[in-house]
Amino acid sequence: MLFDPTRHEALQPLAWDEGACRAAIQAIVDDTEQHFSPERYWPPHPRDIEPGEDLPVPGTSLYYGACGVVWALQYLQSVGAARLSRDPADDLDKLLECSHAWLAAVDSRDFASYLMGDLPILLLAQGRAPSTRRADQLSALIEGNLDHPSRELMWGAPGTMLAASFLHERDADARWADLFRRSAQQLWSQLEWSDRHGCAFWTQDLYGHRSTYLDAVHGFVATASVLIRGRHLLDAAAWAAWEDCIANTVQRSATREGALANWRVFLDVPEGAAPRMLMQFCHGAPGFVVCLAGLPGTALDELLIAAGEATWVAGPLAKGSNLCHGTAGNGYAFLKLYRRTGNALWLERARAFAMHALAQSRADAAAHGQGRHSLWTGDPGLAIYLWACMQGTADYPTLDVFFA
Repeated sequence: MLFDPTRHEALQPLAWDEGACRAAIQAIVDDTEQHFSPERYWPPHPRDIEPGEDLPVPGTSLYYGACGVVWALQYLQSVGAARLSRDPADDLDKLLECSHAWLAAVDSRDFASYLMGDLPILLLAQGRAPSTRRADQLSALIEGNLDHPSRELMWGAPGTMLAASFLHERDADARWADLFRRSAQQLWSQLEWSDRHGCAFWTQDLYGHRSTYLDAVHGFVATASVLIRGRHLLDAAAWAAWEDCIANTVQRSATREGALANWRVFLDVPEGAAPRMLMQFCHGAPGFVVCLAGLPGTALDELLIAAGEATWVAGPLAKGSNLCHGTAGNGYAFLKLYRRTGNALWLERARAFAMHALAQSRADAAAHGQGRHSLWTGDPGLAIYLWACMQGTADYPTLDVFFA
């Protein structure tokens, strides 16, 4: 089966209401601002706390910490989606200090991590007040991460490579293009070949295990999305090789059921074991659509449509409204297909998921007595999705856009 029905729920029959979405965005921003503390930033949500975890310092990451909330608030104001009562990024130096403390508390020295480390805080600071010193810091972090053993977006070179592409867009400094190309060359040299599957893949040395993730955060397709995004920084021959490699692995690793498609979590599954099949942005078809929608040509068009149809058939995720593993993240697959095909059906489906996700968010707040102040796992990410549904745009936060 392409997905586990117990992880999904029936779509609520709620009519699209742009006014309600606009009001919800401002309400999320207001609630987020009201719960800010200069000492602790934002209170962690129970769903974002690991069992037995009691860290003495606040979470600061782009993924589910203060950096992501700061980024989301700035973004929503910059695009005209909401009004802020204060500058959320008025003390990024302090946030950077807290990031060091948080990384120490979780026993990590991965300062260059794009989703979990210092790097995005420095990006925020560079966007506000460019400086040569900070550019040198960013360059050193990106270069130092070239051979990170995770070989994936959250901790490794694909994430810092993405940062290099954002920096090059901003100031056209040749050093960022060079770092992007060097990262791509390093990743090419680390590709492995599977005779069993007839495709290339990466292994990820991550969390004490060696894995063969395919997904949109830790896996093959997440790295593919970075390469697609920055393909103009590669020479024609290098991009042609990458394009063939990406298309082949995506096609070879897909699981088809009639007009539907999904991808298992890992490329390699032990003999006799059933592959793990999820249907969410971070693992499964929605993330594949988001990551691959920018690929030129038509080679994957039919497969991406099949993935979108599978996402719709599965329905909203029961885990909640968020981007990473919730209903809003799956909805971005529909927005991507709307932008790629021009078919308004996909926008209608995205908006149906938006209304359902909004209801989920409200129910979650009532159940826990608080909002979920996080970019990738919480309400600010949902607010950005609601805005995208209103505008008919499809830029996935911090993967497609950083400097708004």
